[in-house]
Amino acid sequence: MSVSQLAELLKQNEEQLLDKWMAAQRAAGIRIDLIDERAVQESSRELLKAVTIALAQGSDDIEAPAWKPLIAQLERLSVTQARQGFSPSETATFVFSLKEPLFDLIQSQGNNAIELVWLINKLIDKLGLFSLEYYMASRETVIREQQESLLELSTPVVQLWDGVLAVPLIGALDSNRTQIVMESLLQKIVETESDIAIIDITGVPTVDTMVAQHLLKTITAAKLMGARCIISGIRPQIAATIVHLGVELGDVVTKASLSDAFKLALKELDVRLVSGKAR
Repeated sequence: MSVSQLAELLKQNEEQLLDKWMAAQRAAGIRIDLIDERAVQESSRELLKAVTIALAQGSDDIEAPAWKPLIAQLERLSVTQARQGFSPSETATFVFSLKEPLFDLIQSQGNNAIELVWLINKLIDKLGLFSLEYYMASRETVIREQQESLLELSTPVVQLWDGVLAVPLIGALDSNRTQIVMESLLQKIVETESDIAIIDITGVPTVDTMVAQHLLKTITAAKLMGARCIISGIRPQIAATIVHLGVELGDVVTKASLSDAFKLALKELDVRLVSGKAR
């Protein structure tokens, strides 16, 4: 039996194959909490048709042009399942569970059964591994997007007063997070036309040479936008570390607490508070 004849066999037994494939997926455990069974059945039907069409063109090489529609379908499916929260094994099982129904169909034909079973075995393995690899790549993208969202949430820029911004930093600083801090701060400076930005590092556990350099880059960028920066939250241990590292903060003003920095900012803006009201 040739590859094209195999395609004709699949076409003639499409409904039977689909029923057995769905039964195999139910036995493996369909995540009905993540996807409707009707959607699984529709995806299964589309993939089965795509396999049949590709085989009908006489090729079992999934890198051949005939297999591009099927590969594109697996890509979309892998991305969707990665975002829906499926596990890698659940994504791979969708493809691998097609093996048994295909084996049963081929063996029922008698002739050249072993040769065709081996062909189908290699083909499904390739498709399953492809879907798994694409799932992992998609999952990494999802994780990276989530990390970026968390970084943005963990680096808020708040307006304390007319012309005064504050960036309370909590946790470790690295190049990616510093870039987000810088972009958020500069955008807020433009939006509010602020003159002073307070960078509070009370929640930063340690300050090393790299962290200090990141802070200086942010301060320099803000300065170029016309805003002066004050660093607050300089604890004794951090001050000692900065001195020990020999990091030069230049003319950057530092304060021990956010409240001290805020008072200084108001003073520089010539704002005087009397009985809780500004004059």
